[in-house]
Amino acid sequence: MLRRTALALALASALSLVACGEEDRREPAQRASGAAPQLDPPQAAEPKPGPPTQGTPDGIVVRVGQRPEGVAIDPGSSTAAVAVLGPPRLVLVDMRSGEVRREVRLPSGARHVSLSRPGGSFLVPCEEADRLVEVSADGERVRETEVGDNPHDAVALGPRIHTADEFSSTMTTLRDGRVLSTVRTDAQPGGIAAVGDRLYLNAVRSYTVEEYEGGDEPRGTGSQSSGLGPSHVATGPEGRIAIGDTRGRALVVYDTRPRLRFRARVPLEGTPVGLAHDGQGTMWVTLSERNEAVPVNLNATRPTVGAPLRSARTPLSVAVDTGTGRLAIASAGDGTLQLVDP
Repeated sequence: MLRRTALALALASALSLVACGEEDRREPAQRASGAAPQLDPPQAAEPKPGPPTQGTPDGIVVRVGQRPEGVAIDPGSSTAAVAVLGPPRLVLVDMRSGEVRREVRLPSGARHVSLSRPGGSFLVPCEEADRLVEVSADGERVRETEVGDNPHDAVALGPRIHTADEFSSTMTTLRDGRVLSTVRTDAQPGGIAAVGDRLYLNAVRSYTVEEYEGGDEPRGTGSQSSGLGPSHVATGPEGRIAIGDTRGRALVVYDTRPRLRFRARVPLEGTPVGLAHDGQGTMWVTLSERNEAVPVNLNATRPTVGAPLRSARTPLSVAVDTGTGRLAIASAGDGTLQLVDP
């Protein structure tokens, strides 16, 4: 984690509250987090491990290696890409059969994987190597680009790719393997999402979500409180975004149209970590210490939580094949990728 003084953290938190624009954001921020923004403990929230599982989870369970975390799916090729820690590599799995198609070596471990676009490359931010690795769906084309310190997540917006550089508190923008700009962000950006022509950066140590105009050099336009200990962020239906408040045991939902504003806080019976939208209005959320994934209906006026799906041990990431609805759940506790129809 970053070494920052309490004074710097307090200043960052205060600035995040007043940088939101024309109106006072304190009351929505309090509603979003359930309380005023917290600085104690002043560090990012971490997922809790799950207990040993009993029996075999539903669906196809594929052993992929030590501590799989990030996972993404290319629906056109029915390929799931999961980042495995030991040794660092990207494992490409057939979503229909569970067959391992290929393994691609990585320069270091990665905790997030995303897809640039349908039929495009998988984006793999390799944290310790300070590199973004782009891997084609068949694993035959690989490109590495040096970015900021400890890139934790990445998203494509048009022809550009943006990384959330956690330990340098920056966002790097690149195109065709060339860095265009590096801009400062709130403390310790741990997740990034795109809606329309805007970027949304989740700062896990400032407990804020920042909005940026896209482009070669993104420009910040405001922020909101993102909970008591946020981790991941994902795009939902109708231009909404959702953030897993890992320490606060809830999903926090925001509208982005016409501006960033708090919409709802959805309490969950566990620690939310991985998020994935199914393209129809449901956000799947992994609860790491409960060995579950739960669906949250974001189309409802008041978001509702559905029946849980049992997973393998300590599920940290989830992805959805938007063509079939099938889930891919990466469980770090036992080194598996679970392919299951909800």
